[in-house]
Amino acid sequence: MVQRRTALTVADNSGAQKMVVIHIYGAGQKTTATLGDVVQCVVKQADPLGIVKDDELVHVVIVRTRKEYHRADGSYIRFDDNAGVVIDDAENPRGTRVFGPVAREVKEKGFDKIASLAVEVY
Repeated sequence: MVQRRTALTVADNSGAQKMVVIHIYGAGQKTTATLGDVVQCVVKQADPLGIVKDDELVHVVIVRTRKEYHRADGSYIRFDDNAGVVIDDAENPRGTRVFGPVAREVKEKGFDKIASLAVEVY
């Protein structure tokens, strides 16, 4: 569960290092985002040689959350950090690699490219 002003770690090599959520896309007054949701973030710290620059607004897909997520089969999944992958307008990742595990819900919500770049899909 991610809400506004939540700090995210970056799970790809787009050049961003720290991000903060400023908007959650969804219907109406949606206040939290879970695995596979798209949020808008501002980059607080970035690598000077990366694709993404400081203070840039980016779209991010949530791939890991610390709050447990209840799956339809009755199981729960939880990660050690809140992490996201920077995407472009066509919902393709801006980086070329994805670090760490990615939840299965990301692939189920249509982000197949992110799931295929990931080391492990849980």
